[in-house]
Amino acid sequence: MRGDFSGRTVFVTGGTSGIGLAIAHGFRSSGAKVMVAGLPNHNESELQGLEVTELNVTDSMAVESVVSKFDRLDVLVNAAGMIRRGEEHDLAVFQQVLDVNLNGTMRVSMAACEKLAAVGGCVVNIASMLSFFGGGLVPAYSASKGGIAQLTKSLAISWAPKGIRVNAIAPGWIATPLTQALQDDPSRAAAVLARTPMARWGTPKDIVGPALFLCSDAAAFITGVVLPVDGGYLIS
Repeated sequence: MRGDFSGRTVFVTGGTSGIGLAIAHGFRSSGAKVMVAGLPNHNESELQGLEVTELNVTDSMAVESVVSKFDRLDVLVNAAGMIRRGEEHDLAVFQQVLDVNLNGTMRVSMAACEKLAAVGGCVVNIASMLSFFGGGLVPAYSASKGGIAQLTKSLAISWAPKGIRVNAIAPGWIATPLTQALQDDPSRAAAVLARTPMARWGTPKDIVGPALFLCSDAAAFITGVVLPVDGGYLIS
């Protein structure tokens, strides 16, 4: 169930590509006014109908400035993220990945809290399969996504009295630029498909329906959930 988001305002970080972009278009198609934030070098042709701003989620002042421009904010989707396979055992890289993926989610959420509370809004964080198990080549990404799961639960408790619901989606193996290295590795791609009961890579569009559902009136009593959308990967 996607619902009608007419008259509502949605902010999607990491919304200029991949999962974030698909979610942004999903909300727009359901009637919402949508702003997406990302770094430069995005594809303008994919952003038709969306308001676009550049934002580095590690910059607290920039985050505050962008969020302050909203007259109202009904939905925040924290989809900004990065991964550095094979480099994350370097402490500087480790810190950078955590600062974008985990601290960035907290920065934007805290900046948006007051506006979300004013309308009884919702937050959807993007977690990962690596919220549930480790990744030897990506210790920072794994730690950040494990942190996203716990941050989601903690903010759900803290913000329930404010009328804000906070949930997360843990995508399975989705065909995006972030997973291109896995897609291009025949043995690893085969292992992904072998463990996925639905026997395919997910697409960004597979995440849209769950995101809109979690922000709809149909999910009014759901908060603190980390929802796997993974083709059955976790159960196999």
